[in-house]
Amino acid sequence: MSIATQALDGVYGRSAAGVRARLERAVGADWQQVSEGETDIEGNVKEWMDEFMERGLYRLVLATDHYFAGLGMTTSYPEVTVMFRMHDECMPYHIQVVLAPHSYTTYFGVRG
Repeated sequence: MSIATQALDGVYGRSAAGVRARLERAVGADWQQVSEGETDIEGNVKEWMDEFMERGLYRLVLATDHYFAGLGMTTSYPEVTVMFRMHDECMPYHIQVVLAPHSYTTYFGVRG
């Protein structure tokens, strides 16, 4: 099972490059960091596309404060956290997050 992550900039209608991202997995009552990275020019964290991950509860944390500060903007959400469950170890999952200074939208699906 792998995960493709993409961050999109809802202000400018383009990929959000340079967003710091962290992927964590639930272990009991705690969260354990699985990996961290930064979105590339296409808004993807490519390293996560080839990593094998076990089924379970995960969360994606995006450092939006840092991203929007680099654009000269302030944001209501300093971090955006998307919690999701990976059910099938054979499926490649896809999470897309559209970011704006005062809102965000998420999509969760399976890559075809």
